[in-house]
Amino acid sequence: MENIIVGITGASGVVYGQRLLQALSDKSYPVHLSVSEAAVKVIESELNLALNLNEFDVGKFIDRKNHSVIYHHISNIAASISSGTFKTRAMIITPCSMNTLCSIANGIASNLIQRTASATLKEGRKLIVVPRETPLTPIHLEGMLKLSKAQVCILPAMPGYYYHPETIDDQIDFIVGKILDYIGIEYPPYTKKRYGELGYMDPELMIK
Repeated sequence: MENIIVGITGASGVVYGQRLLQALSDKSYPVHLSVSEAAVKVIESELNLALNLNEFDVGKFIDRKNHSVIYHHISNIAASISSGTFKTRAMIITPCSMNTLCSIANGIASNLIQRTASATLKEGRKLIVVPRETPLTPIHLEGMLKLSKAQVCILPAMPGYYYHPETIDDQIDFIVGKILDYIGIEYPPYTKKRYGELGYMDPELMIK
């Protein structure tokens, strides 16, 4: 199976990155992970997990003793994943802070996540960014437009409600399912059938 790169940056919603890693690890995909300094602080704040950036405990973060995740320090810009010769299926940044998004959009590569995203772009491989910010400024929108024009998938953390989610986990699975669907990986908690059925809606309303 092809390598998948995951970056977790300092936006709210680190649970999306956590759930994505769990899903990929459970399917034994080879995953390469990098986490920003700000993300470690958000992880502690939102998930009550104290982790060390220098010795990041992936097993503790994803609650898996056995996993296929290789961790790369954010400052190691010489890591294998930063090179265009490193073959990958896709790179996913979730959540993606506006600092990271706008940096990538403007060609800035000051850390491993940004540098790897730049390499992913220049090699024409799939790059998915999952921003979690509101409201959005014109600067944010311009950055998204730049990336979209460069064939980057902008996949905001905006869970749908047409499938009647009952728990927060349902909402998280919706976004993770969208991400994995984009790169052609099936995620059982999310299926096109389950989330695509709109039979409860009046057909007449659908054409208005």
